[in-house]
Amino acid sequence: MQQYKINLKENKKQILGILNTLSKSIYSPKKIEKILRIYPSKDGLYSKGALYRAYIKLKTELKLNKESEENLYKNIKMKNIRSSSGVTPVTVLTKPFPCPGKCIFCPNDIRMPKSYLSDEPGAQRAESNLFDPYLQTHNRIAALKNIGHPVDKIELIILGGTWSSYPLTYQIWFVKECFRALNEFETSTKDMIKTNTENPINLKGVKEIDGEKMEKSYNQVISLALNRQKQLKEQATWKELENAHLKNITAKQKCVGLVIETRPDEINKEEVLRLRKLGATKIQIGIQSLNDKVLKLNKRGHNCAKTAEAFKLLRAAGFKIQGHYMPNLYGSTSAKDISDYKKLFSNLAFKPDELKVYPCSLIESAELMHYYKRGLWKPYTEKELLKILVNTYKDTPRYCRINRMIRDIPSTDIVVGNKKTNFRQMVDEEMKKNQIKVVEMRHREIRNEKIENPKIKVTTYKTTHTTEKFLEFVTDTDKIIGFLRLSLPKNPKNKITAELNNCAIIREVHVYGQSLGIGKLSNKNAQHTGFGKKLIKKAEEISKKEGYERLAVISAIGTREYYKKLGYELVEMYQVKPRI
Repeated sequence: MQQYKINLKENKKQILGILNTLSKSIYSPKKIEKILRIYPSKDGLYSKGALYRAYIKLKTELKLNKESEENLYKNIKMKNIRSSSGVTPVTVLTKPFPCPGKCIFCPNDIRMPKSYLSDEPGAQRAESNLFDPYLQTHNRIAALKNIGHPVDKIELIILGGTWSSYPLTYQIWFVKECFRALNEFETSTKDMIKTNTENPINLKGVKEIDGEKMEKSYNQVISLALNRQKQLKEQATWKELENAHLKNITAKQKCVGLVIETRPDEINKEEVLRLRKLGATKIQIGIQSLNDKVLKLNKRGHNCAKTAEAFKLLRAAGFKIQGHYMPNLYGSTSAKDISDYKKLFSNLAFKPDELKVYPCSLIESAELMHYYKRGLWKPYTEKELLKILVNTYKDTPRYCRINRMIRDIPSTDIVVGNKKTNFRQMVDEEMKKNQIKVVEMRHREIRNEKIENPKIKVTTYKTTHTTEKFLEFVTDTDKIIGFLRLSLPKNPKNKITAELNNCAIIREVHVYGQSLGIGKLSNKNAQHTGFGKKLIKKAEEISKKEGYERLAVISAIGTREYYKKLGYELVEMYQVKPRI
């Protein structure tokens, strides 16, 4: 069934009816669907996630007792898929801040960090928590815990604008506060924390900005708001962050991955070291296109050579690299996009580990609106878009995961372009119909399926400066149980830091299956059954055979103890096994 987001202003009476009904007893999925059909919106049935968010906002009006509240939680509990990858993701957003980019496709919502919209789910959560990193982290963990997800292994994802353009003291403070929320969550007496503090970005008095001037005005308006806001203590020292890191090593809620989003033209050696010092293990980076002409037409602010340089530096530092790729940009065509996508994996300079594929949608506040009105740009037809995304899957190798396909933008914000939230499902159905074989990682994840006859498969591929080994435990049907990314640099002298000299580098170890509590065992899935250790042992054997004496790992703060037990010693920012 198709499900849609909730508009509390228009549908409050219906929503209260649904929530009250679902709080009376525990119902089967079929019964829940029948209840939802009694209270439909004009667009379709409400999603469980939207109902949960609505409940948080209407909690005081409903005044449910403990039993009724438990009934409601069980009825609207989200699918296990959110934590079926082995960890539980928690996404937080930075506050609105001037952005160095001038991309014509980028929204200009002055309530949000650049490129985000105020009615996207993650953005709504951020705004309701006043963009405060502590509140966002704590309340998101509480929400996930309340709907049944394990919350002891957290992948912290920091999004919003261009991270590298924020003041360094703000960056340190933001990460420190996220870690403080993780460290204090278990001892906190509060479930969801409310705040009565002022919004950090005070836009009171700012008038509507004419669409003609919006692209130029975003930074001006945000700068004005920042200048007149009250002095906030949004700063911290490296020492304070280090102390928060140290506490997290033994905390109940461990950060097992820290993801930060930035632009290729912000990446240099110094920035890479700062990102690592913050504790980052994965970087999201906006590729958008590998066509210099298209990048220039869209005022992206960098070329393909700069993207290649960013990849080289990030890979040398051991980061996992998640690229953002955008079909349907101004100046491109569906044929060009299909050809361009192939370059991501045929060109030695790139070969990302993960991707988000976001076809361009027209948002009214974007400068692209002017191009559309003049007939210079138009969205692809559904048939064209379907063909592109099917080819995207076909051309993605087994070592890459497509995390997202189609951005979660509310249809009400899209002037023209795809408005179907289930487009990825349509792509899946098209591939099944045409019996197209897909080896992309997300399609092959074991999740909660039974593990039979696991074996290690090694895929070798070259990049400009490394040989990469993708080790994976797979079943007879090629379902992926767990994997390890091993990087073998061609030059023994590391470009980023001396502590990685003469080292092979483990860039990622991941075991699939529903996330279990740390130390818990299960015979039903891959978590905590030794697959990770076996992959690391195999990586050590390969590294030694290839002539490396040392093996380093870009460990997250919350995984340091795990690697320490395997003989990996913390040098400065990496854990290294001196002899393998």
